[in-house]
Amino acid sequence: MLNNLKPTEGSRKKGVRRCRGLGSGLGKNGGSGNKGQNSRTGGGVRLGFEGGQLPFFRRFQKRGFKHHAHVTYAVVNLSDLNCFKDGDTVGMTELIEKGIIKKEEDGLKVLGNGELKVKITIKANKFSKTALEGIEKIGAKAENI
Repeated sequence: MLNNLKPTEGSRKKGVRRCRGLGSGLGKNGGSGNKGQNSRTGGGVRLGFEGGQLPFFRRFQKRGFKHHAHVTYAVVNLSDLNCFKDGDTVGMTELIEKGIIKKEEDGLKVLGNGELKVKITIKANKFSKTALEGIEKIGAKAENI
C-alpha cells in the first residue's frame, strides 16, 4: 500500500554533521584545520590561483603565438614538375618563377603524388619515400639542401 512505503535498509545515508562536538569525529574545526585562509568562512582561492605569482594562464599570449623553431615547407608534387625540360635543375626560385609556388618558405618538400616524366635534378630540403622512388624510377636526381 502507498501508506506503508519506506526506503530499503541502507539506501538513505545520513549527512555528516560537522562541528557538533569532539566525539562526532569532525568536531571543533570540522576538518578545516586550525588557522589560515581555508579555515575561514568563504575562504579559499579561485581556480588557477598561484599565491600571487603570475598565473600560468596569464604567462602566455592568448592568440597569435608562433614558436621560434617552427619550419614551414613549400610542398610540391612530382606531377607539378613535368613542366620543366630534361636536364633542368629545379629549386625554390625556379618553382616561384613558373608560378608553382606562390612565395618562398623556410624549405621545400617534394611529395610523391603523380608521376614524373622528365629527367631533372631536384634540390629540396625534404623528400617523401614515394617521391624518391618516383625520381629514381625515371632516372632523375634528388639533392638534399
